[in-house]
Amino acid sequence: MGQGRPGKKYSQAGRVHDLIRLIETRHGISAEEIAEEGGVTRRTVYRDLAAIQEAGYPLVSEWDNGRKCYRFLTRFKDVPPISFSLDELMTLHFLRSQLDFLKGSPFADDLETIFRKINSVLPPRYAAHLERIAQVSLPLLQGGRDYSKVFEPLRRLREALIYQYRITITYDRRGKDSALSEYRIDPYTLLFYRGGLYLLGYAHNRKALRTFAVERIMAVEVEKERFELPEGYIPEEQLQHAFGIVEEAAMKIRLRFSPTLAHVARERLWHPTQTVVEGEDGSVVLSFEAGGRMEIVSWILSHGAHVEVLEPADLREEIRRVAQNLAQIYRPDCPR
Repeated sequence: MGQGRPGKKYSQAGRVHDLIRLIETRHGISAEEIAEEGGVTRRTVYRDLAAIQEAGYPLVSEWDNGRKCYRFLTRFKDVPPISFSLDELMTLHFLRSQLDFLKGSPFADDLETIFRKINSVLPPRYAAHLERIAQVSLPLLQGGRDYSKVFEPLRRLREALIYQYRITITYDRRGKDSALSEYRIDPYTLLFYRGGLYLLGYAHNRKALRTFAVERIMAVEVEKERFELPEGYIPEEQLQHAFGIVEEAAMKIRLRFSPTLAHVARERLWHPTQTVVEGEDGSVVLSFEAGGRMEIVSWILSHGAHVEVLEPADLREEIRRVAQNLAQIYRPDCPR
């Protein structure tokens, strides 16, 4: 390659944008000509051409007088470009950062493809802002799931969800090989809960709706038989009585939050049925009706001594037993 034009000082997004416009104005252009126009190496040219193709542009190549030329299919230049404001870009990158828990899954791959498509149509003046915008939000994730181990089952599950195919899954109930079970399922909805993915579906061998943690789905066999969603099925209504994702009989719960953590009860919506009553000493009584006992117990214990169960009596007794066991473990004379 000759000296060419001086290299432009912006990222691949800006180069790709210019390259798209360049290809649109020519009936065919070679990699050598692109390199000369842009002042970049041929390796960079091929990388940018690959990005354009991956972004969904109808890029084709053909030989012309002994050189390989690139062009778009006819009439593609008539497609209006997509434009974004900086505010919209910030929102997109914020949403992308909040989905970091999907790493290792096919959804993460799709997300990368989507952003390559977005970047390929950005005006050059926005290209320099991309790296900074990508850093305006930072997800702090704890207890992340490793979806790379179930990449293929999750890919098949996604297909079944889209086309409403019945499936048979091999499910790890307790994190042990000895606890593997098979379920024949009509997959209804993929749930996002506390940084994790869950499948809500009708389990034929249980004759009821069941929720499955995706990272425990070891295998998925997609059948060619389609299923129909029940008439009137509304996903958000299926778990309306649950505290989390476990649908059990609802119980009436009253909790007293100490003045120190009263704001936690006052400022957040823990359940649609909740009511909050202020105490004269600054405490707060939070009441709601929900099922999912194990999730409720775990949530109560996460607040330590700042939350007291007022009712029901059996839940109060369960928390008392847990606290008693903890006191036994942490007694001063307990060997470490």
